[in-house]
Amino acid sequence: MPTDDMYAIELLGRTAYGRVSASRRALPFTAVTRHLVLDGRLTVRLHRGHGYHRALDGSVVAYQADNAHSDACDTWSVQVTGTARVHDPGTGERALFGQSPLLADGEPYDPVYLRIAPRFVTVHRLSDGPSSRYAHSA
Repeated sequence: MPTDDMYAIELLGRTAYGRVSASRRALPFTAVTRHLVLDGRLTVRLHRGHGYHRALDGSVVAYQADNAHSDACDTWSVQVTGTARVHDPGTGERALFGQSPLLADGEPYDPVYLRIAPRFVTVHRLSDGPSSRYAHSA
């Protein structure tokens, strides 16, 4: 794996959640997921009840995570593009994810796991930007 890709994967290890995006019946969607970097691959956990895993399995996906809501003066964003496959992790790997949420949209959370083999990895950085504590909304 090239050095820049390794740096991006290391950044992903600094945050626990990101967003996976793909299309379902030609319509784009994005879902929040918990992720881990294991053996140079990205493993994500999401709620089976939404059915997104069926659209993601075997598809090219984009995965994005960032530190935009931290107090860091340098903001980074990592995007990984690759093929996702449903993955059945062992007990040890599941334990690394920590406790699952109890509910997803009011329904019991039923975890499903996908592994993304990175094909393209991109890092974007914003330096010396305003801290999130100064952000506001209209």
